[in-house]
Amino acid sequence: MTYSPLKLRPCYKQYLWGGERLKREYGKTDAPTVTAESWELACHRDGMSVIDGGPLDGKTLLDLDRTAFWGTDCKDGEFPILVKLIDAAKDLSIQVHPSDRTAKPELGECGKAEMWYIVDCEPQSFLYLGFKRRITREELIGRAADGTICQVLNKVPVARGDVFYILPGTVHAIGAGILIAEIQQNSNTTFRIYDYGRRDINGRPRPLHLDRAAEVISFEPIIPEECRANSAVSFPGFTMTEMFSCRHFRAYRVDVRGDVSLSCDGRSFQHLLCVEGEGEIVVKGKSYGFHQGESYFLPAMLEKYVIEGSCKVLISLV
Repeated sequence: MTYSPLKLRPCYKQYLWGGERLKREYGKTDAPTVTAESWELACHRDGMSVIDGGPLDGKTLLDLDRTAFWGTDCKDGEFPILVKLIDAAKDLSIQVHPSDRTAKPELGECGKAEMWYIVDCEPQSFLYLGFKRRITREELIGRAADGTICQVLNKVPVARGDVFYILPGTVHAIGAGILIAEIQQNSNTTFRIYDYGRRDINGRPRPLHLDRAAEVISFEPIIPEECRANSAVSFPGFTMTEMFSCRHFRAYRVDVRGDVSLSCDGRSFQHLLCVEGEGEIVVKGKSYGFHQGESYFLPAMLEKYVIEGSCKVLISLV
């Protein structure tokens, strides 16, 4: 059988903090005008990306042969990762995710380690990442109630190209004016700690999950600089940056200014997300074009491929 790159049609999420950039600047012409998240690689009960075009048009990742498409290291169990584009026009809630150890599978939870790549941001944009100092459960509950929780969080300025790894149990939030590519475990479990008193579209306060959050939080302080990741090597025609590698996933940024030859080895699929510019994937002489905001799923059995063009792409795999 001959394998080829599969273009993916994303799943969109409308949350009250979303913006218009994904539709306006990142080619999401079918998205709602105000879109918070575009799930670029999704195989989850809360959202599925769909193959767009070709003989597999309309199918999801669940419809594919796991060994050939997902890979020998991924064929058992649930699909391993979820990749999103996130447009934070407003501040996101202060929140936390469980680890594999602290999640409750019987309640439908699973762990959620994640990595953020800052695609773009407005001047003076920032995120919250971890506590400045150790606090207690009682202080957490009190500060969430009186709205002073941000006073004990690290406020971290961001710039385009920054990378952060968010450990499970770390309190965090994306600030307004940031567009992020998020690579994470395949989980949609979030425990909301503080939400600025906002209400949903029906006028009801958005629910908080303080008791569950307190069970999974690490109350120890962190140094945000230690959560940054980047290691780049340049070659003729491209630069390869290892953004992060952990037991759940690996993620790279490839800056292409000509071409680069890569391959899938059968152990894992690869996901390609273009975050800047345009280019094409070439497999056995056939080209598959892409531009900023588009995604391709590369089957584990694809073998050799070439990326050509002038672009920045994020490649994730396990």
